[in-house]
Amino acid sequence: MFWTLQMNDFAPYMNKVINEFEKQNPEVKIKWIDVPFSEGEKRTLASVLSDNPPDLINLNPDFSALLAQRGALYEIPQEFTEQYNKSIINSLKYNGKLYSLPWYATSAITIYNKDLLNGQKIPSTYDEMVKIAPKLRAYAMLPNITENDTMLRILNKYGVTTKNINSEQSIEVFEMFKNLYENNLIPKETITQTHREALEKYMAEQIIFFQAGANFLNMIKENAPSTYAKTDVAPQLTGKLGQNDFSLMNFVIPVRAKHKSEALKFALFLTNYENQLELAKLTNILAVNQKTLDDDYYKTYDDLMSKARVISAKQLNKIDPPLDTARNQKEINTIVNTAVQKILLNKNTTKDILDDVFKKLNSL
Repeated sequence: MFWTLQMNDFAPYMNKVINEFEKQNPEVKIKWIDVPFSEGEKRTLASVLSDNPPDLINLNPDFSALLAQRGALYEIPQEFTEQYNKSIINSLKYNGKLYSLPWYATSAITIYNKDLLNGQKIPSTYDEMVKIAPKLRAYAMLPNITENDTMLRILNKYGVTTKNINSEQSIEVFEMFKNLYENNLIPKETITQTHREALEKYMAEQIIFFQAGANFLNMIKENAPSTYAKTDVAPQLTGKLGQNDFSLMNFVIPVRAKHKSEALKFALFLTNYENQLELAKLTNILAVNQKTLDDDYYKTYDDLMSKARVISAKQLNKIDPPLDTARNQKEINTIVNTAVQKILLNKNTTKDILDDVFKKLNSL
């Protein structure tokens, strides 16, 4: 049994791959079930605790890590990782061991409005963006720094983790956004709004830079064609470490699965060069198979969409160190995001607020 998350739109591709695998492995029959994204974690948790879980499950790395911590997943032998991007494999390890295999990745790019730049050079770092922000013809960006783990991902680009969140470097990063906020260089709604509102503001030409996956270009093209005509793309903003942020979807094999070897073989088949390339051409995802990433499809471009694809694929060459996730990640996100709001609203000194965050995270 094989579970995916919200892949029903690509049923022809999925059925084709399953049929090909079954032809090559006539002793194996795959039952594919597509699970709604909102139900994925709940149904997976119930299934892995049962005596008859699916053999291969598509999950996100955060929840996969939680299941690994609970001893619910089969350990993947290292010799089966040769076909993958090495940095991506390293990002999936838990305590030096591998309990999942990657399926596909995304890496945000900077989508920007050329007409509102006012002659300024495209920034490559957050620090450069801060310097040009007062000279732009609109708000620099709506950074959605209170949404999920956005702030933690930015901090990670400066070498800041939950273990040194009250360090001088961390204070500098928080102060950077506080200064942007107080000087009206980012919208006041920054303290509550998400990437969806940032997209709306970008399409309305109220912000200049919008950091998101290449798939958002289609939304801009369809819903704001006049803004799309002024749009270009560049690499995502980085911090002092110069690494890029990325997201993954992966496969896990429950420790109680009855067909582990077949599940592993099928996961490797789904992520081979040919199948990764075909999926990439159907979607806006990034392959995790290194040979696929080296294909001309990810090297050349002739329009904005393909330019975004090439930029985001190149970013996977520098993703170390990735953001580490913890078993109580949602609680951590809430504590950090509440601190962002307090700092931007000047409820106390940044140092005192972050010292309090450090204590709360330690108590977790």
